[in-house]
Amino acid sequence: MAQAYRLDLLLALLLPVVGALMPGTVVRLNEAVLSYVSEIGTAPLQQALRVTVPYFLDWNEEVHQPTRIQTLNVHVPHFHLKFIADFGVRMLVAANFTFKVFRVPEPLKLVLPVVLLADAQVAQGSIRTPVVSISACFALFNSAAVLDGSTSVAPGLLVLVQNHIKAVLRNKLCLSISNLVQGLNVHLGTLIGLNPVGPESQIRYSMTNAPNITKDYISLDISAILFLLGKPIVLPVDVTHFVLPPNVGADGAMATVGLSQDLFDSALLLLQKAGALNLDITGQLKSEDNLLNTSVLGQLIPEVARRFPEPMPVTLKVRLGATPVATLRTNNATLQLQPFVEVQAVTSNSAFQSLFSFDVVSEVGWWGCLGGWQLPRSHFLPHFPQLLCSIHGALLGMGITLPSMVNLYYINPEVFVYEVRAYGCDHMGFLHPSSPSSSLPAGTHSGVSGSARPGGVPCSC
Repeated sequence: MAQAYRLDLLLALLLPVVGALMPGTVVRLNEAVLSYVSEIGTAPLQQALRVTVPYFLDWNEEVHQPTRIQTLNVHVPHFHLKFIADFGVRMLVAANFTFKVFRVPEPLKLVLPVVLLADAQVAQGSIRTPVVSISACFALFNSAAVLDGSTSVAPGLLVLVQNHIKAVLRNKLCLSISNLVQGLNVHLGTLIGLNPVGPESQIRYSMTNAPNITKDYISLDISAILFLLGKPIVLPVDVTHFVLPPNVGADGAMATVGLSQDLFDSALLLLQKAGALNLDITGQLKSEDNLLNTSVLGQLIPEVARRFPEPMPVTLKVRLGATPVATLRTNNATLQLQPFVEVQAVTSNSAFQSLFSFDVVSEVGWWGCLGGWQLPRSHFLPHFPQLLCSIHGALLGMGITLPSMVNLYYINPEVFVYEVRAYGCDHMGFLHPSSPSSSLPAGTHSGVSGSARPGGVPCSC
């Protein structure tokens, strides 16, 4: 993350808004992420606080003599961050500044303890990304301590030197913190833009409203729009408002990402329209365990044996005319496919000849190829479940890039699936179903992250 502070400004690619923006994804940053940021952010913070102190004008023998002051070291033993409800983040920094004053006849070393308090507001920027700004900043100073046994310095001179240093730090330290935050905004700006899904499809994320901030987390509602050949994928029905329940995800996770049912529906519609799930599968004659040849089919269908006395490869042309349907329930997720399959044989002149066709309805769990099959005359192709597993594998292998930023990566994934109805709160603040209309947080992802591909499966890191 330290590298993010030095990133050049990334110009976001803005696209027209598609209808009313509704959150299809919720990114929740928990308290654990603040501990992580304070840990890895100590080094860049120390570097940012290492400001230059101008010469001190020492009055000596009725003339002003410039005295150079060098900042030797800045050590931050304490760096604490906490959420402020409905506002942003509060920063508490304890730092020790070591200075060298090049006075005559000998240099003087001082250690000045400083406490910095800063409030950072988190809001929505004009390009629909999170924006952090310093709204208040204060520097509190303790008395300086003289090092190296330099006791010969006059008390009056020591007071003047301290006042000079404090006046400089009071102006510069808060500016340094503000500049550090501006570098973070460049990092946060990489949230938006187009991310590839397939050769001709993309996904674009953007914030739909101002962040929701509590004392425990900051939550970002993010719209996810999928594009095919530059055109948005729009669901045929109105999407439901997606809200992530308060107590979901793994304990101690830095971040939680919830994916709605509507996002999965959009992704499946995109994959179906793009033809990404259409397959052509051809059998190999020399493979002993491959049943896709006219000799095997001829044992079951006499007409095939009559028309193809010599074994020839058989090709299955699988086409998805209907959009796949994902059903997400608590701790369970299934995927229904309805492919149309045409069985073709390769003739002696390498042309294809249609033998027969049929419709298939399959429903399997997303955690593996387990589930029920409805296949007309399935004894013709006893290995067809393995074929549909290949189709499901192709679907899950496509993947959709999660909301991410430069130099952040999803780690330690854990998977959860929740079914949540429209929300109503009881007196204890817990969420309960209140109407039949469904809003399904498809899953959660926790971890500090960049671009991860969970394969379109609800999961958590």
